[in-house]
Amino acid sequence: MTGILLVSQFILAAILTIAVLLQKSSSIGLGAYSGSNESLFGAKGPAGFMAKFTFIVGLVFIVNTITLGYFYNQDKKVSLAEDIKIEKSVVPTTPEAPKAPSAPSAPKAN
Repeated sequence: MTGILLVSQFILAAILTIAVLLQKSSSIGLGAYSGSNESLFGAKGPAGFMAKFTFIVGLVFIVNTITLGYFYNQDKKVSLAEDIKIEKSVVPTTPEAPKAPSAPSAPKAN
């Protein structure tokens, strides 16, 4: 099930990207390459259709993302925090004082 949802996620991402780029904006974007389709989409042109199409594909994308996350969570059932192994180290109760080197002894006179 997650495989189908993952493939559909990639397809929806590509469709959503193309739909956003085809929308008419102040700089026209890729909408200039769509040609004159006013008779197909109505008097307003593709602007209303593309806005509705983008909204629907975006909504399906969000639902697919939530569903995919839910199924991945059900498959794993393990938290990453549970996998962390903490080693308990024993701290000495009385630390040993560092020993200073002994002073050299004076030479003995004969």
